[in-house]
This record gives sequence, structure tokens and C-alpha cells, in this order.
Amino acid sequence: MSTPQRITLTNSGDVTVVTFNDSKIIDDQSIQELGQELAALVEGDDRDKIVLNFAAVEFLSSAALGKLISFEKKSRSKKVKLILTNIRPEIYEVFAITKLTKLFTIKDDEADALAIL
Repeated sequence: MSTPQRITLTNSGDVTVVTFNDSKIIDDQSIQELGQELAALVEGDDRDKIVLNFAAVEFLSSAALGKLISFEKKSRSKKVKLILTNIRPEIYEVFAITKLTKLFTIKDDEADALAIL
């Protein structure tokens, strides 16, 4: 995989932790690049546990939510365990309203996510 521009990858044991580099994920090009970088995580390497850390994210567009849903489906099809963490309350509210809290496993922080993986 080429070096991602929209995300930073770190490993915690056998878990890949993905941190978003952009505070606002709203423009089409950024969203397309983000979608490609996320997809590459489950297509290539043998990753079976991924934590998406939203600590830096202040705003997500509906198109970005669509990419996250696509990533969740791809992850599930590849048997990858996926957990979202550090979601700001205003973004979490959007997840709750759109019922995405039922689709995604969401934990308050990265330590909580790592503890259950």
C-alpha cells in the first residue's frame, strides 16, 4: 500500500489503529481518497482488527458517512473486527440519529476499544 495521506496507521499488538489526519472530512476529493485508503487496509494486508480513532475529526459530511458504511461492509465481508473511538458528541449524535450506532461498535476511547479486541 502506498503511504496514506488522509490517515495515519499505528499498531497496538495485532490491532491496526487508524487516526484521521483531517479535522473536516467534507470535500469530494478528500472523501474519495479516504475511501480508497480505508479499502486498501482490508484488501491487502492481513489485518483482522481495526480501530478507527476519530479524535481529530470535527466534522464529517454525509458522503464521508457513506464511505464509512462501505468500509464497514467490506470489513465484515473480510471478517475484520472494526471499532470506532473518540467520536465527538456532535458527530455521535449524527450516528445515533441515522441509526449507525447499531451498525458500528463504538467505544469512548482507544483504550476501551483495544481492551475488547
